[in-house]
Amino acid sequence: MRHIAAAAVLALAVAAPAQANDVGEIKVAKGTVHVERDGKRLPASAGMPIRQSDTLVTGPDGSAGVTFSDNSMLSAGPNSVLVVDHYTFDSTTHAGKFDASLKKGSLAVVSGKIVKQSPGAMRVRTPAAIMGVRGTEFVVQVDEPAK
Repeated sequence: MRHIAAAAVLALAVAAPAQANDVGEIKVAKGTVHVERDGKRLPASAGMPIRQSDTLVTGPDGSAGVTFSDNSMLSAGPNSVLVVDHYTFDSTTHAGKFDASLKKGSLAVVSGKIVKQSPGAMRVRTPAAIMGVRGTEFVVQVDEPAK
């Protein structure tokens, strides 16, 4: 019986660090969607955790919706590349910082508790601009450069 209890404690200790890195979760993934993490390309599906430094990529038929731990919601449209550059959130004080980069494609955002606590604590970078988020909802489109 002690061996089973020790194994359970060990399993929780090993699982806890991985969960601590999770900052959000894919709620919807349609069409071609994958996450690039630690040099690997992982097929995205509903329920998959998102971590800081992950890159979410959608194909021409793809779209994805992600909810973060502060209840921010991001929806990436077709042909999008979105990087979660930095994310911290204190669930007690609601303080935090959320920086993302939209390399291409489209992104719809409904900000969460981080922005309500500290307006401007969320930023979205594009190849041409950096947006400090003070409102609650916005849409960003990054087109391919003209050739």
